[in-house]
Amino acid sequence: MSDQVLKPDHYERWAVEPVTFIMTNDMEFWRGNVIKYVARAGYKNDEVEDLRKAQRYLQMRINQLEGRQITDE
Repeated sequence: MSDQVLKPDHYERWAVEPVTFIMTNDMEFWRGNVIKYVARAGYKNDEVEDLRKAQRYLQMRINQLEGRQITDE
């Protein structure tokens, strides 16, 4: 396996890789993805794109809590 699979540059900058933090704390999928996208924002892809991805997961969770369709805009 390549280093980009085992130790991707966009996550190696942190003392604890986001996936380790997420799994150690037994976080829900939506919460983990928010952390992942915010942590890598501007380091892997376009920063705005990663922040929009995090925003999308936040909106989906809000929709769920408000009893709406999860994928509503």
